[in-house]
Amino acid sequence: MVTRKIQADLEAIERNATLYQELNFNNRVEVLDTLEFHVFDRITGLLQASNFPTELLLLQQRAEAVKRQLEAIDATLFQRLREDIQMGHCRGASLLALINTYVGRGAGGEQAQAEIGYDNLDVFTNGLFPDLAFPSETQEREPEMVFYQKTPARIIFELVEKAQLTSADVLYDLGSGLGHVPILVNLLSGAATKGVEVEPAYCAYASACAAELNLPRVTFIQADARTADYSDGTVFFLYTPFAGRMLQQVLDRLRAEAQGRSIRLFTYGPCTLHLAQQDWLQCVDPAAIDLYKLAEFRSVTE
Repeated sequence: MVTRKIQADLEAIERNATLYQELNFNNRVEVLDTLEFHVFDRITGLLQASNFPTELLLLQQRAEAVKRQLEAIDATLFQRLREDIQMGHCRGASLLALINTYVGRGAGGEQAQAEIGYDNLDVFTNGLFPDLAFPSETQEREPEMVFYQKTPARIIFELVEKAQLTSADVLYDLGSGLGHVPILVNLLSGAATKGVEVEPAYCAYASACAAELNLPRVTFIQADARTADYSDGTVFFLYTPFAGRMLQQVLDRLRAEAQGRSIRLFTYGPCTLHLAQQDWLQCVDPAAIDLYKLAEFRSVTE
């Protein structure tokens, strides 16, 4: 019975011609998930219990062929988009329109605020990045450094929408990891962006991605966020890269920067609650003081 169900699922995928049309990105993502978790996993389980694996192995090979075909469509798509980005095309409003066409959704707004976790927007934006080997950490983290976790793409899009960055702005991402925030913010807004990351391997990876995409206004700085130079920064983003005393030390650095000019801070995750307690910051929308909402703070003149 299970074998017949797997066979029927594969036949339905093979007959669905729309899956092989480039624009149907969302459907391919869902089908690839189905193959991974409802076909391959079931075949693996059946193979362990079956004394007659031949039919199952043929189904597995058939499923693998379908998977390769679908992945090849996306690989071709993203290779073309990366080349367009390298040539200075497919940026700003044109990139946003293209993403909305393929993913079938707008960025930012109430929809972004209501969701938790990752979605197809993350899958698509991941494809815009060069296919480089994932780096391994080379140094031990301090206890108050939070383990790297990629910022959800919808939060980055919402950040761009709310920040309304201009050519005069410089956005800093503190704890920039693999560089998704600075690169996507620059691609969508054209503003100069800088990532501050203490892990050398992450910083080198992010720098290589920016260089390969030909993004001269994206810079990655291998430094401790407590001692980095923020003198040109106007907007800062934190996806809870630190906690406790270390977070407060970084905020004290930013408070010193705010003595000479007004700055804005955008946060996501538990650090938002900590920033809400700072007497030199004012939350633009108090209703956004939530672990799973993007919050905006502005420095208060002292």
